Amino acid sequence: MIVYRICHEKFANQLNSSGRPNRWNTHAQHVIYTSGSISLCALELLAHTSGIRPAGTFRIMHIAVDDKAEMMEISEQILPTDWQGLATYPITQQLGSTWYQSKKSLILKIPSAIIPQESNYILNTDHPDFLSHVRIDKVTDFIWDHRFPEN
Repeated sequence: MIVYRICHEKFANQLNSSGRPNRWNTHAQHVIYTSGSISLCALELLAHTSGIRPAGTFRIMHIAVDDKAEMMEISEQILPTDWQGLATYPITQQLGSTWYQSKKSLILKIPSAIIPQESNYILNTDHPDFLSHVRIDKVTDFIWDHRFPEN
């Protein structure tokens, strides 16, 4: 399986994580957020920057995950109806944190908060299979469309 991550060029050749909390993880849980498509990656990044294209040079990481890697899925049906809002971060963070700590799977498949019919994939960098099942396949240029406001 190939998943995608758009990031600043200085981070594009490394598979690591800051450990900062986000929708599906708490502080010091080192996960890599990826998407099933490049366009979803771009939308997710724009959502985090209030629709402002981030400054700097960006790259697309094409990340290969071995098809033998275990994957757990959290479907939208088990989430609260308002799960995309900030108020439900504690719920989604608890679900992701439980997954992260259990190490039952390398990948957590979750619906996108922007387009729930599409999926994001979270990679647990602390999972025993991470180093042997995940690799950067290639890195390509990503140019933000000039019609998005600039940071």
